Amino acid sequence: MDRKQEGPPCEASLRELAFAPQASGSRGAEQPANGFDIEEDKRHGLQLYGLDHELQGIYTHNPSIVNIPLINAFQAVVYSLGRHDVMVILDNHKTVPGWCCSNDDPDAFFGDPKFNPDLWMLGLKKMATIFMNVNNVVGMSLRNELRGYNHTAKDWYMQKGAEAVHTSNPNVLVILSGLNFDADLSFLKDRPVNLSFKKKLVLELHWYSFTDGTGQWKSHNVNDFCSQMFSKERRTGGFVLEQGFPLFLSEFGTDQRGGDLEGNRYMSCMLAWAAEKDIDWAVWALTGVYYFREGKRGVVEAYGMLDANWDNVHNYTYLRRLSVIQPPHKGPGIKHNHHKKIFHPLTGLCLVRKSPCHESELTLGPCTKGKPWSYSHGGILEIKGSHKSCLEGETTVGRSVKLGKKCTKIEQISATKMHLSFKTNDGSLVCLDVDSDNNVVANSCKCLTGDVTCEPASQWFKIF
Repeated sequence: MDRKQEGPPCEASLRELAFAPQASGSRGAEQPANGFDIEEDKRHGLQLYGLDHELQGIYTHNPSIVNIPLINAFQAVVYSLGRHDVMVILDNHKTVPGWCCSNDDPDAFFGDPKFNPDLWMLGLKKMATIFMNVNNVVGMSLRNELRGYNHTAKDWYMQKGAEAVHTSNPNVLVILSGLNFDADLSFLKDRPVNLSFKKKLVLELHWYSFTDGTGQWKSHNVNDFCSQMFSKERRTGGFVLEQGFPLFLSEFGTDQRGGDLEGNRYMSCMLAWAAEKDIDWAVWALTGVYYFREGKRGVVEAYGMLDANWDNVHNYTYLRRLSVIQPPHKGPGIKHNHHKKIFHPLTGLCLVRKSPCHESELTLGPCTKGKPWSYSHGGILEIKGSHKSCLEGETTVGRSVKLGKKCTKIEQISATKMHLSFKTNDGSLVCLDVDSDNNVVANSCKCLTGDVTCEPASQWFKIF
């Protein structure tokens, strides 16, 4: 998307590294437009932009990559990641090095002035060949965020690129992006991918708060809009899961400094969707700060997982929220389990017993430590373990929700189905909520529809 307004590690064992066709040594008719030459060394590129201080840092910490061609420096980074057990996806990001992306870029879509499809395929072949026997390179993403005023499904050359990569390196996963800044795969319903190989195709999708236009998360009731986004993501990408293809959410994220109302609303919605669908993902971005970006030095990446010094996590609460979608719970090698988690996306925690000494009380805790739940067709929410208990309705507004033997019917209400409601013993309709200490309480159901200023996320619980 166009991140010129401001700016995702995957699981800790996966990293995306971007390259341009020129970075593969592919020259052809197009030449780097900004003075870079892949056969020149990293030192030259940094000096070109007056980054002498940054160059000195590389001399100090990584001197072996300073005076070698850029492609060799790129290889050295990949090999180093491998020595530290980090898998790599090679991502063909842009043709002309620079910040990405807008509709009027000269390399937005196939056939644009700086996007020659033949050169693109040559670059893919060369990169695939270079990393043929590098075990930690597990995939290649063929192009980032196809877009622009000329982009069309008719000229989507991804299948040709996929065959080019497979022919050059049959060991890697082949990752295909869609249209409209990689937010739309819907055209594949009528134009299914037809390749000579099987069992290694991955489709990717990007989703940010601004994917559907800035201001949308502010101008709609959050619960209603989140439900609309669930439906939209199924139409534009999620449907491939139903067809048996892996779906890779290869970019998402938000401003980790706080204060981003739209980003905060979007994240709770997106995490609920990703947890339920068991999406593979990569978060934008690991970056703490850029040497040089859009003509400026030392630009901090507001979406970055690392701080500006690259030596600490930027936002631990944000990291905790992502931890819920790290372990897989579906797919090959995963034992099918009818037991559920009850996920609270606002906090990144799950519904658990408070403690062995307070087994009837509920709180939020790490999703990896709580006992599993079951949710019956009759609406009974029961926690498993040596002492099976279910949610009781014997409470009042503002009071704790208890576990016991007098089960009450729990309904998933509102457009998102994330409000868990029940009737108390005095007949009041309430929803599960959390207090300031993360204790689970019963409160009047809020923000179900209409009000655009209301924040429903404290009452959002995703059963998956």
